[in-house]
Amino acid sequence: MNKGYNIYSSSSIKKFAKKLKGQTLREICGEDIENHKIKGKGGYGNLLEKYYFGYEPNSIAEPDFKEARLELKSSPLKLLKNGEYRSKERLVLNIINYLEVHKESFKKSSFWKKNSHLLLVFYLHESLIEQLDYKILLVDDWKYPKEDLEIIKHDWETINNKIIQGKAHELSEGDTFYLGACTKGATAASSLRDQPFSKLKAKQRAYSLKQGYVNHIIANIANEEQGVYGKIVKSPKIFKKSNSLEEYVVSLFEPHYGKSSAQIDAELGGKLNLSAKSYFANLTNLILGVELGKKIEEFEKADITVKTVRLQANNLPKENISFPTFEYTELATMDWEDSAFKNILESKFFFVFYQYEEDDLILKKVKFWNMSQSDILEAKIVWDCMKETVLKGEIVKAVSTKGIRKTYFPKKTENRISHVRPHAKNALDSYPLPVRDKLTGLTHYTKHCFWLNASYIRDVIYLSN
Repeated sequence: MNKGYNIYSSSSIKKFAKKLKGQTLREICGEDIENHKIKGKGGYGNLLEKYYFGYEPNSIAEPDFKEARLELKSSPLKLLKNGEYRSKERLVLNIINYLEVHKESFKKSSFWKKNSHLLLVFYLHESLIEQLDYKILLVDDWKYPKEDLEIIKHDWETINNKIIQGKAHELSEGDTFYLGACTKGATAASSLRDQPFSKLKAKQRAYSLKQGYVNHIIANIANEEQGVYGKIVKSPKIFKKSNSLEEYVVSLFEPHYGKSSAQIDAELGGKLNLSAKSYFANLTNLILGVELGKKIEEFEKADITVKTVRLQANNLPKENISFPTFEYTELATMDWEDSAFKNILESKFFFVFYQYEEDDLILKKVKFWNMSQSDILEAKIVWDCMKETVLKGEIVKAVSTKGIRKTYFPKKTENRISHVRPHAKNALDSYPLPVRDKLTGLTHYTKHCFWLNASYIRDVIYLSN
């Protein structure tokens, strides 16, 4: 079969792939593809492989174009309200073989053998049209820059070390920066696998590039990154002094421990506006050597959530920590595994702790942190309760004579980790309900979100090692 490209040449394959740009699978493959429906998450990629590149889809350990050492990956984009494109999801790579991977080194690993050079096809996901008619917007290859590769190598080793410690069942995407270990399987029961150093079964997982890192690739291919990001790592040489990005970042903050925010600002020549909402974000940028107003590239790639916490004298944070609001209709139809709340809890956080001492805020410590699997399951109880409450239409418990509504939503006293509270401009700032509230008849309700309890932040994050 004449495939239209040289199987031994990555440049020839890439040139052939770029003919896809601006077209749909239906347009470029014609009648050959007309009677084929896309099934499952990998269905689009399977049709792309078979009907455009001319080879049968497979799950072999080698790259798709093994002679050219090039791996094909297709992935959906979403269009934001501001007209920009972003990745709809993480980029899933090969399955982690718990029974074999602990025997490998990074450069000889199944991951590196398969994914060292990627050919990426990004298409626009539109819910109201058939997948065969999704427009292909970006096509290009990707090799990891040296500084990224150092971080990815450390991520791979972090995953491997957890498997060697008999903790494959405790793996979480929050363990790592760019390369994650995402769950892979239809249901939790069917995706459980043996691990070599523990009798406990572990969920099947695959290596994946985090959504933030995929967004970086997209912006890079589309030449949209200029001036948006500032780098912490100016050169991969820093990894000769620091074992990891995490260690390097902490080392930049440590000389400022015990100093007030104003003192740090003065020493670094920032002259920041104390009353600005962005004051602490700007101070973090100063310490990291990132230009003010720019996004921190490494944190964006790693989907790291930065939280500045102000502690009272008793070490209790002044406030609970909020997350983005959730939509009630989405909550009602969503499974836990696909929920935004689970995704947040499994991500990595960077906490910057300041403590009040008279009129000053003193930098006490910084910490990279991700929630343990056991705590995630405990927080899931709050999510489950919210979903049940919304589906039953049992939102409002009582209304006071002043019109103040009391709800059945989970309170801070009911769960060690999380609770639900309003997060809206006012009572009229609302989302629609999937089921009318039984007591009030309301079809919309004030926006709410999940919060982390202040006591949990103190006990589990700040005071623990």
